[in-house]
Amino acid sequence: MQLIKLDAIDSTNDFLKALARSKQLENFTTVLAKSQTNGKGQRGSSWISEPGSNLIMSVLIRNYQVPTTAVFHLNVAVAISLLKVLQRYQIPDLSIKWPNDILSGNQKLGGILIENLIKSDQSWEAVVGIGLNVHQKAFKDLPKATSLYNVSQHSYDIEQLAQEIVAECQANYPYVARQEVETLWHFYHTHLFRKGVPSAFELPNGQRFMGKILEVSTEGQLILEDEWETIRHFDLKEIQLLY
Repeated sequence: MQLIKLDAIDSTNDFLKALARSKQLENFTTVLAKSQTNGKGQRGSSWISEPGSNLIMSVLIRNYQVPTTAVFHLNVAVAISLLKVLQRYQIPDLSIKWPNDILSGNQKLGGILIENLIKSDQSWEAVVGIGLNVHQKAFKDLPKATSLYNVSQHSYDIEQLAQEIVAECQANYPYVARQEVETLWHFYHTHLFRKGVPSAFELPNGQRFMGKILEVSTEGQLILEDEWETIRHFDLKEIQLLY
């Protein structure tokens, strides 16, 4: 694994994408930064991180061949990789909040943002951005955020965490490439936050309703049963889980 360490950058994802365009990089090249000024999260949100306190990284995954309908398999594999590393550190009550947030209890430890590009030979190239709160203690105006330190009262080697996460991604990646993903999906669904539990949801128009998460489709849609016993499918920006 080629590791590029930076003190500060606007976005590790943007930096790695630009670097991959300018030169040939080996698979799983990783950029690790102490701070970033323009980090991105899901739904177009920003990722705010206290400089030097957290893990901020991006990983290049090149030349994987899957149908367009199966691209979400990679999201599943990366989320599982992160969860398995944290399980080894005995972080309590871990789960994956659809699509790619990592929680301890009902508080967010980290998130994943994957930017995919399909190439002319129909192979995919992905830049996998991972943000993980490690040593940050306070999160102003973010009541649902926490860190590894807050939930464990232990300190961590951030670079070691990054190396373990990439190693786990490398171990899980072949299953995605071969589309042998049943075990990955079983793990994902087993650890899916609030699966089967009556929960409140909100649509973009502000309408709220109760429902139960059934599963996530291979295309990455959230499948739930609403309070009127109707099965509904939602893409990322079409619904929000309230908790």
